[in-house]
Amino acid sequence: MSFRRQNNIYVEQCLRGCLPELLHVNHFWDKHRGCVVAKILPGEFYMTKDNVMIATTLGSCISACIWDSRLGIGGMNHFMLPLTEKEAHEVDWGRRGLASDATRYGNFAMEHLINLILKNGGRRINLRAKLFGGGKVLKQMSDVGQKNIDFAIHYLNEENIILESSDLGEYYPRKVLFEPTTGRAFVKKLDNLHNDTIV
Repeated sequence: MSFRRQNNIYVEQCLRGCLPELLHVNHFWDKHRGCVVAKILPGEFYMTKDNVMIATTLGSCISACIWDSRLGIGGMNHFMLPLTEKEAHEVDWGRRGLASDATRYGNFAMEHLINLILKNGGRRINLRAKLFGGGKVLKQMSDVGQKNIDFAIHYLNEENIILESSDLGEYYPRKVLFEPTTGRAFVKKLDNLHNDTIV
């Protein structure tokens, strides 16, 4: 069997165990890490019980990595703005449907991810978090990154979820990889030359 075919089999097995509402997320085989990676975009989130890493790239957006430290299940979200006063059914950015549109806001993104973890066996008392992003990647931008940071920290405090570590603010975008089964996260700070792509 070819190496490529074997890797496709791993991805297919992962997709069989994937929650139906998360099948749209791009899954691929990372040969360097030897596992399947789910890559989320702005407004998306991902939760897994399996040995799947979750990846995203952040500018001023925030990703919260939340997991049950005893069961080894968890996920990551990627939100663009802190919150909205609207109800989820009133939010429509006109692209991917109401659920993904709503999770572009921190208040919906955090709630959806936490509820999905709890629905799949996680216990609130065991939840831990790591926060990433909130960079001011363009000087002429308003500091939405700082607003996102303030919101995320406040939200975790309100929900009594322990923040284990974070890499927030500054002036550069980040690539984040999160391993829900262990709670480990890896951050790579990216060159600032192509920030128009991040934005």
